Amino acid sequence: MPAAADDPHTRTALAAYQAGALRWLGGGVMAVVLGVLLGAAAVSLSDGGRRVPGLGIAVLVLVLLGVVAVAAGTGALVRARRWQRALASTPWRTGRLRIAGPAAISFEPEGFDELDPAAEPVRLRLLSTAIWRTRAVQGLHDGEVHAAPVGGEEWVLTAEGLPTLYGARATRR
Repeated sequence: MPAAADDPHTRTALAAYQAGALRWLGGGVMAVVLGVLLGAAAVSLSDGGRRVPGLGIAVLVLVLLGVVAVAAGTGALVRARRWQRALASTPWRTGRLRIAGPAAISFEPEGFDELDPAAEPVRLRLLSTAIWRTRAVQGLHDGEVHAAPVGGEEWVLTAEGLPTLYGARATRR
């Protein structure tokens, strides 16, 4: 069975995920730099005797939000690299996706028999709780998806026509 990373759709989806991570990282760096520059301008203005109301708060907000965005972008980049390595040696498993709640899903691999009492689906919880990502996955209810374990309890999901990958963590009942 070919590795999931050999699929052109997977490479495109992974590249899109990495591009999103780079956008977060770049935006965060720009916000921090802008906050520092704005802070320097505020100090320069205050040395001249002028005070601009709200400038200190703007600097603080820019720097704090920038740091959060840098952390989010860095985490997403690390996750994308980890997924890329894992998908290079793991094949996709095809199956049905069942939605059990806003972020709770269940993957039933091909050949799954729901009447067999010993058969258990893979119960997953989405890693991202962003509304648009959750709704995109919920739109796949009863649809055919591709899933692959990428280490430990973590899985990656996608489907034909989806522009990105979705991460999920295995849960207990």
